[in-house]
Amino acid sequence: MNPLKVGIIGIGDISDVYINNLKRYSDVLEIVACASRGLEKAKQKAEQHSIPRPYASGMDVINDPDVDIVLNLTIPAVHNEFNIAALKAGKHLYSEKPLGSDLEGAKIIMQLAAEKGLMVGCAPDTFMGARLQTCRELIDNDVIGDLIGASAFCMYHGTETFHPNPDFTYKPGAGPLLDIGPYYVTALLALMGPVKSCSAMGKRSYEKREILSQPRKGEYIDVEVDTHILGNLEFQNGAMATMNMSFDIWDSELPRIEIYGTKGTLCIKDIDPLDGPNLFGGDLLLKTKEDYRWYGFPRASEHKAWVKVPSDRPFDSVSHAVNSRGIGMVDMVYALKNGRKPRASGEMAYHSLEVMTKMLLSAQEKRFYDIDSTFELPKILDIQKGFND
Repeated sequence: MNPLKVGIIGIGDISDVYINNLKRYSDVLEIVACASRGLEKAKQKAEQHSIPRPYASGMDVINDPDVDIVLNLTIPAVHNEFNIAALKAGKHLYSEKPLGSDLEGAKIIMQLAAEKGLMVGCAPDTFMGARLQTCRELIDNDVIGDLIGASAFCMYHGTETFHPNPDFTYKPGAGPLLDIGPYYVTALLALMGPVKSCSAMGKRSYEKREILSQPRKGEYIDVEVDTHILGNLEFQNGAMATMNMSFDIWDSELPRIEIYGTKGTLCIKDIDPLDGPNLFGGDLLLKTKEDYRWYGFPRASEHKAWVKVPSDRPFDSVSHAVNSRGIGMVDMVYALKNGRKPRASGEMAYHSLEVMTKMLLSAQEKRFYDIDSTFELPKILDIQKGFND
């Protein structure tokens, strides 16, 4: 198969990570076009990365007859517009999260793809990293037994402490659940499968937020969404999970994710709330019934420590600046080549967005919501075969 031609829409900071990673797979894909809202910026990015054709608009990329796959790295507000247009033009699609600007848009995207026989993939792809793949391997190999449940926590004091322009994170379509939550929800889905139902509570602790970062330090912005979300998920396999996503907390010692089974517990303990499933690598801790701290009486003076699980899996970066973002798209190209489903699939991304959307509705309406969609649990990455399975 000749390399598939990729056109990129949106060339902000994250685009450099994507482009550098995609270039490593030049045998199966080639970046041929990029677009920004201004031609000069597109030209600079094209020159930086030796991309043949810079464009002044995303539609120019979509209408380029040489482009096979559109990579959409734009802001969420325009995901419906560009993702739908790409599919209507007969292009395969890989999008940054979320799949659509809203659930209705995401539904149209998936319907269009099915009608036209096109493939859709969507970030985040961090679940394909070494840590979560090792976690999945332990679950599949019955190391922690049957799944009982999980916990997921990401609590910090919002983006105004570090982002130069944090306004968008406090507007509809964002907030902690839709901004950082996709990493956590996707991780749980990739480990535990589809969700059956959900419920949530939410609150807005501050009506205005003071920007603490430069260059707008001291300005106040309006808060238009709930910023402290408590959620519960019931999975199709009977397991349950608790989530707490918050922009209102100054600090916490809670772990990022724990997975509970009948034989043991897996723990992702990272202290930094922006680590956890937002990283590809990192430590994975294990406790089994043999290490249980409360065996016997009187209590032992020393408890058995958590075991750090070794891993020789690829994609193990613990950096936010240099990482493996884009491997989900590489896997999608191999899926097209080999006639299989992509791991970071549109179906899973749609399911994730439905779960989060209905959690927010549940918080408003004080009732449980059933989840209508489902997806096929993605296959674990084979260390020897990699994407070429």
